[in-house]
Amino acid sequence: MTSFYDRHVLPRVICLACASPAVMKQRAKVVPLARGRVLELGVGGGLNLAFYDPAGVDEVVGVDPSAELRARAAAAPRAEGLKVSLLEGTAEALPLEDGSFDTVVCTFTLCSVASPAAALAEARRVLKPSGRLLFCEHGLAPDPGVARWQRRVEPVWKRLAGGCHLTRPVAGTIRGAGLAIARLESMYLPKAPRMLGWNEWGEARPG
Repeated sequence: MTSFYDRHVLPRVICLACASPAVMKQRAKVVPLARGRVLELGVGGGLNLAFYDPAGVDEVVGVDPSAELRARAAAAPRAEGLKVSLLEGTAEALPLEDGSFDTVVCTFTLCSVASPAAALAEARRVLKPSGRLLFCEHGLAPDPGVARWQRRVEPVWKRLAGGCHLTRPVAGTIRGAGLAIARLESMYLPKAPRMLGWNEWGEARPG
């Protein structure tokens, strides 16, 4: 049974943290590139829905295990004319057919799933051979001093932030799942603590 904090407080905290101006600017760099039938892993409170281009997107299927966050996503602002379906499920065991999506969108999700490798394997499974993964994630910083602080803080941070990890390597995890990175950019998000702000985004395709 989940606690009151997990059911009612944590979804609000997640939505506030994930809606900072710097984070929303990152979403705007990635989400509009989605095309065709789109799967969004960890749709959360629906913060990406306003950034999709309805002219290029047939449908967005958003998957999330949290009923509270899916309810927020159902009420979230979205691009006019965008068709959205919200499903209960986890990224590691998608209730979806093989090769059924043109694009998988994964933003600020790999930090908190139980198994990033399993989630990415599922993303690869449901992508068409010509499909692509669009990602934007925070993770392990390249600077040794920052990485040391990430490792020190992570045990407490995970308990407060719903299992969010600070030390997961983004690009390496994607490559390890058999996806080929076609484009990769990275930086520390402005005005964010460096141990929270290392961000990597880009595009990967089935290997």
